[in-house]
Amino acid sequence: MSEFQNIGLIGRTESDSAVLSLKRLMAFLEREGFSVVLEKETATAVPGHSARVSSKDKLGELCDLVIVVGGDGSLLGAARALAKYSVPLLGINRGRLGFLTDITPDEIEQKVGEVLAGKYMAESRFLLDMSVTRDGKPVGKGSALNDVVIHPGEFIRMIEFDLYIDGQFVYKQRSDGLIISTPTGSTAYALSGGGPIMHPKLDAISVVPLNPHTLSSRPIVVEGSSEFKVVVGEHNVAKPHVTCDGHDQVVTEPGDVVRIHKKPHRLTLIHPIDHNFYETCRTKLGWQVGG
Repeated sequence: MSEFQNIGLIGRTESDSAVLSLKRLMAFLEREGFSVVLEKETATAVPGHSARVSSKDKLGELCDLVIVVGGDGSLLGAARALAKYSVPLLGINRGRLGFLTDITPDEIEQKVGEVLAGKYMAESRFLLDMSVTRDGKPVGKGSALNDVVIHPGEFIRMIEFDLYIDGQFVYKQRSDGLIISTPTGSTAYALSGGGPIMHPKLDAISVVPLNPHTLSSRPIVVEGSSEFKVVVGEHNVAKPHVTCDGHDQVVTEPGDVVRIHKKPHRLTLIHPIDHNFYETCRTKLGWQVGG
């Protein structure tokens, strides 16, 4: 008997192709005798179903495995909601790039069947917690699997801030912003900003400045247990925004303090048995295969 009996499903409902894959996956799971639990919004895309329905948060309590049908963005949202429940996630790619969702739609029965039969790889990924305080009082918070980004918001203006790591002053910077990225996020926005690709197993965090005013500002990589403090400068024209995986936006004021550290709960990401990080990089980033 499979270790996974109650399977939660989250789908990208605005995508017709994702809904098609979701219906195909549901039919396969029900045919194989698994109990399916649909996330509430996902359930609206499959009228006439007979599956149980649950909020995204509750899926973590009800399910042994959650399968996300969509792109990496869909999986990021599921990870933020479900990390505290320790329920593993598996991704079917109906997006574009797909570093996290690595089963293709035409492999659903074969690859999902193998996972349910116990043939899979499990990876542990850490997330980041972010909080903003103003005069010592909390004004916003969020969590991220990829990255926490401080940026000018709607204005194309440089912003100024002070960065501290583990209580030690690092620098005062004027730039278009700062990306604080996990290894998972190193192939996302941080990569576009010139940051390093980090292997998912690394216990490390990268700090990537966005278009810094000084050419000497370069990405740095620090240990994963590091605590970050960013103090928003007093003389910013724009009000810097803080986003987590592009969500949970907080608009800051001069003097606000942004704190970022590793989340206590980790995410278990399930891959097919033949998953290979370097092959994914070759495929997604167009690395050369041979001479």
